[in-house]
Amino acid sequence: MDLITVTKYAQMHGLPERTVRNWCNAGKMQGAFLAGKTWNIPADAPLPRKGKPKISALLKRLREEKDGRVSGGIYHRTQIDLTYNSNHIEGSRLTHDQTRYIFETNTIGITDNAVNVDDIVETTNHFRCIDLIIDRAEERLSESMIKELHQILKTGTSDSRKEWFMVGDYKKLPNEVGGRETCPPEQVHAQMRLLLSEYNTKKEKTLEDIIDLHQRFELIHPFQDGNGRVGRLIMFKECLACGIVPFIITEDLKLFYYRGLNEWGHVNGYLTDTFLTAQDNYKSLLDYFKVKIG
Repeated sequence: MDLITVTKYAQMHGLPERTVRNWCNAGKMQGAFLAGKTWNIPADAPLPRKGKPKISALLKRLREEKDGRVSGGIYHRTQIDLTYNSNHIEGSRLTHDQTRYIFETNTIGITDNAVNVDDIVETTNHFRCIDLIIDRAEERLSESMIKELHQILKTGTSDSRKEWFMVGDYKKLPNEVGGRETCPPEQVHAQMRLLLSEYNTKKEKTLEDIIDLHQRFELIHPFQDGNGRVGRLIMFKECLACGIVPFIITEDLKLFYYRGLNEWGHVNGYLTDTFLTAQDNYKSLLDYFKVKIG
């Protein structure tokens, strides 16, 4: 495959260089990728189609219900289920009912047990993260967007008051996940740039591509904390962007999810089957709310 520069592509098609560069930055140039600070474009890359890309019926419904503040629909249910389950995996002790109550009333309600303030803050922050991935689903996945999700998720938590904890930025201290070593802090930026460059060059992203992105992201573990939740938000966003049915990892799938992450690259079926089961569960919600998949 012959690769050419922005300047050469612009000359071939009689276009301003700025236009071609903007297409590259927006992810509209098929097969284009960054090498350092230079865009490389396949010489036979087609011109981007004019007009707005078609969005899925699900994404359209989520946006309509979000903007219209519709209660009791698929947006409402997704906010509660995704936030509760993703936080619960990471140790939040809030119940599903408490999560729902916070979303619906912006209060915690009466409880006989002590409630961790961070659990409440991260719950409300997670609602905002979901709004972001719905609003910007079609936007090209980038380091800046991923850092923004982390910034929103961890703002106002006890972690944000620690000098060494980098809210909205990559980790400064080594960490591990499940007893496994992760990417050293000094290598995170390079590894994330490589991961996103390889992912964004794929023309038609499949479920397997999104799973692979997630597993590699979690292995890099770019943030001091919050990697799992940010990673699952990214998956949900990319499914919406690609017209793939998204999914939520529930408590009964958690152990299969962890095993699948550990075995990816050796036995890919573990993680794929787990996500397909989660997809079936979300499809049931779509059927109930009469939302078309496509």
